[in-house]
Amino acid sequence: MSWLPLQPTSLFSLANIPFGIFSTPNNSTCRPGIAIGDYVLDPQSFANGGGFCASVDIQQHVAVFSAKTLNPFAILGRKFQRTVREYLQSILSIDTKNPEILRDNFVLRKDAIISLFDVQMHRPLDIGDYTDFYAGIHHASNVGKILRGPANALQPNYTHMPIAYHGRASSVVISGTAIRRPWGQIVPNLKAETKVPILGPSEKLDFELELGLFICQENTMGEPISISEAEKYVFGYVLINDWSARDLQSWEYVPLGPFGAKNFGTSISAWVVLADAIETTKGSGIQNSSQLLPYLSENSLNSIPQIELEVEITTAKGHSTTITRTNSKNLLWSWPQIIAHHTITGCNLRPGDLLGSGTISGAEPGPEGSMMEQTQNGKVPIQLDGGEERTVLLDGDTITLRGWAG
Repeated sequence: MSWLPLQPTSLFSLANIPFGIFSTPNNSTCRPGIAIGDYVLDPQSFANGGGFCASVDIQQHVAVFSAKTLNPFAILGRKFQRTVREYLQSILSIDTKNPEILRDNFVLRKDAIISLFDVQMHRPLDIGDYTDFYAGIHHASNVGKILRGPANALQPNYTHMPIAYHGRASSVVISGTAIRRPWGQIVPNLKAETKVPILGPSEKLDFELELGLFICQENTMGEPISISEAEKYVFGYVLINDWSARDLQSWEYVPLGPFGAKNFGTSISAWVVLADAIETTKGSGIQNSSQLLPYLSENSLNSIPQIELEVEITTAKGHSTTITRTNSKNLLWSWPQIIAHHTITGCNLRPGDLLGSGTISGAEPGPEGSMMEQTQNGKVPIQLDGGEERTVLLDGDTITLRGWAG
């Protein structure tokens, strides 16, 4: 419970405390903010008003709350982020031991607490690199059956290592940013003996439901991150919609994988949920049938966040329909395994790097994380409220991803 008036159903509860970058009409400077209920706490104003005076450890680093991205805050590491999060929880708690700092300080409250509906959100971190994995085994299997048949649904390497491709960091945008329908090479008849491409707008635009992870620490190039140390490199989590142009992808993906079919836009939620907030939600994922190499072997089976996920489509006519409900426990590979594999070559991760889980789908028909799976590649239309139906996304459609735990 907080002394702020929070709705019991608020996703921005006192147990959450996510961080983002915001500006306001009265102050266009981009700066860190913390979401709590229907409010944003401005840590820059909070610090200027002596809000962190009760914590020496935070006070010496308050400059990070004046930065234009969360990168400086992320670089300070998990221990510092935990200190800040727990301190803010204590200040905002209904039984705070320091009411004079904010609860009873009405001057500081006026400066530091802003309505969530009055802020403009911005990309939370400066993203140097973006790597999208393929850790959702049900999605991989579903797509494999569509493209190669049940006998060859999963490639031989799938259960031995996390599969991924390098995405395009420049086109990662925050929630609410409109995505332009991509143009590219399309082959009207892929089954024809002679395949001749044409140039045109994608006619098979799709969403992909994913979780994203931001890195907070850098490893030295040439020095892999061990699976036992991987958690220290996790800053926090976001939702990802990795938009996909299926017709562009089907022509270009052999032999090097996705390119133009993915690089035109990747949407992420504006608020980053810190790693500690997710810690208590962890449980087991999908059991791996293969004997893993030692660098991918974990001591704990409870290493995958158990996040409830859903996807809603809103058409240009204003009708909204929830078309997917699933859970992030449907991942074969954990984030420590993903980080360990990403760096086993000696690749150096850097603060602000974004890793995607890959599309998360359930085992049964219904909770698929993409339209390609739900419609069997366009064969079975999705029935929407209001009498409309979809096999692909049309101009004017809006996709909403939601995630929660606890």
